[in-house]
Amino acid sequence: MKKQRIRDILHRFRPIILDGAIATEIEKQGISINNKLWSAAAIREHPDSMKKVHLDYFRAGADVATTNTYQATIPGFQQCAYTKREAEELIGKAVTIAVRARAEFWDSLSPEQQKIRPFPLIAGSIGPYGAYLADGSEYTGNYSLSDAEYKAFHLPRMQLVKHAGADVFAFETMPNFHETQVLAKVLEDEFPDDEAWLSFSLGDEQHLCDGTPLLDAAAYFNTSPQIAAIGVNCIATAMVLPAIEQIKQVTDKPILVYPNSGEIYDPVTKTWQDSETRQDFGSASKAWFHTGASLIGGCCRTTPEEIRQIAQWARSEKR
Repeated sequence: MKKQRIRDILHRFRPIILDGAIATEIEKQGISINNKLWSAAAIREHPDSMKKVHLDYFRAGADVATTNTYQATIPGFQQCAYTKREAEELIGKAVTIAVRARAEFWDSLSPEQQKIRPFPLIAGSIGPYGAYLADGSEYTGNYSLSDAEYKAFHLPRMQLVKHAGADVFAFETMPNFHETQVLAKVLEDEFPDDEAWLSFSLGDEQHLCDGTPLLDAAAYFNTSPQIAAIGVNCIATAMVLPAIEQIKQVTDKPILVYPNSGEIYDPVTKTWQDSETRQDFGSASKAWFHTGASLIGGCCRTTPEEIRQIAQWARSEKR
């Protein structure tokens, strides 16, 4: 099958509906992931539960399955007593589970149903170095590695994710501008035929977590041909519209947004607290779309219900 490109899909289907949180749905099945590996802890022992999560999102309306590799890294697994070979196998397995879920879902649709939605993408999640630290650093960007160190950390996982069948890389929850520059260079040098979306983590409405102005960060990647979409994720819903307004000033690339449910994460206690700013995803996501976002989904603490709310209006619009 010809490689699917995000812009090609958007010519026929707009918006592209992303999925939501994986960890939340795994925990709902009674599986504990309260450790340094987070949701990646479920890859080995609970593959059927992971497959169910992907299927639930597809059935809710998602056009994308994001692989459970955000916090799945070779050094992370090794710190938890896995061998290098076991770590490599588990990262590949996470992608394979998503690929199998897609096949099962697509085969369950009638030809008429298949005509009204795109063949789903598998997005290989590449989380930041801060996620590996497991101390909330993806919300601060307070770390610094050399170009060579960032490449040594990210390249092996990218190779494994690609080899296992991911269609696109998802550079997501990125709080550190320097790290994103290195990732884009790795993509260019090592994966010249592939593309990625780039999604920043914000400290406030105008800045990445490390203090870099969002306008500057988005503008920097506007001329990067392999960065297929630019956006934000893992932020409060109230920050989404201001972020879209800024990004569209400096890029003609598709804009993606997938915020949290509205709850607030405490990296010290590793718990989520409810917030008065929690919004209805149906009406909020429609506003994001009409403001300029064309890939829309949810991040932490969102569920298939939020994705269903997006699909209810999105599939009734002219796509």
